[in-house]
Amino acid sequence: MHDTNISHLKKTVAPYEKTDTKLSIRQLLNTLAPLLALYFAAYQSLSISYWLTLPIVIVAAGFVIRTFIIFHDCCHQSFFKSRLANDILGTILGVITLCPYEQWKNTHSIHHATSSNLDKRGIGDIWILTVNEYIAAPLWQRLAYRIYRNPLVMFGLGPIYVFLLQYRFNRKGAKRRERIGNYLTNVLLVALYALLISVMGWKAFLLIQGPIFYLSGLFGIWLFYVQHQFEDSYFENQEEWSYVKAAVEGSSYYKLPKPLQWITGNIGFHHVHHLSPRVPNYHLEEAHMATPPLQHATTITLATSLGSLRYRLWDEHSKAFVSFKEIRHLSGSTRPAADHVNLHNPGLEGK
Repeated sequence: MHDTNISHLKKTVAPYEKTDTKLSIRQLLNTLAPLLALYFAAYQSLSISYWLTLPIVIVAAGFVIRTFIIFHDCCHQSFFKSRLANDILGTILGVITLCPYEQWKNTHSIHHATSSNLDKRGIGDIWILTVNEYIAAPLWQRLAYRIYRNPLVMFGLGPIYVFLLQYRFNRKGAKRRERIGNYLTNVLLVALYALLISVMGWKAFLLIQGPIFYLSGLFGIWLFYVQHQFEDSYFENQEEWSYVKAAVEGSSYYKLPKPLQWITGNIGFHHVHHLSPRVPNYHLEEAHMATPPLQHATTITLATSLGSLRYRLWDEHSKAFVSFKEIRHLSGSTRPAADHVNLHNPGLEGK
């Protein structure tokens, strides 16, 4: 992509980077108010039948996803004009979504700065190996990678590991502000859950909060996974890597039905978000429609996105994701030697 095209894209999207306080407040209200109402309705429904409760908690999990998108905008300082307002709201919403605000903000900014860069994997992303790296890896690491990339592990155990365990601890080398933020989130989380248990009882709490936590975590990991793991995505080493190409070609447009687009806060326009993280979620669709080049981003749907479950490794030769089965003939063929082997294992971080 030429520099003139890059400049044009940035200029076209720039008007949509402006925060609209009224729209932000409206979105906050139409997200948190229904979430609270659904939580109360789920509690009341327990006395009737848990089969009535389950549909309610599934919808509530969707509103937790929408809450996370607001949290996500706060991390990018795009939800309110005031940095302090973003930080306060982000910290509060981080308790609801089980994400420590300062830690997530820092790792996610690294994700944006290094997305699709093969030389800078490891923070805020999903563990990806290239075909050459996988072939060169020792048996134990190949086995670990296969387990990690198994959908039952990634989406089954992933939400528990990431949101319940990983986010409760500080990262190695975390600075003071981030460490304090983690402690604060954990204290507020314990206080909130203790209050809910004292009001509802531990059994009702688990029956409601358990599915909401698990399903919202599962959907969140899926959204993050599918918008970067598609067949003809974009990955390059540092010398060839381009921020704009990583945004437009390495992030997909997840074309969802309108109700799902609304509940996920327009995050399906992920290519627009990666190009310009300062665009609030409620302006992403407008920016997409106003910028013809962005409309050529890889488009995936609910049906076609399921195909991403078979993608396991990035093939630097064909510039595409491949399955484990597809590398059998590749491992026995003559392939360009990798310049270096870089075996990163960051864990399931970010959405």
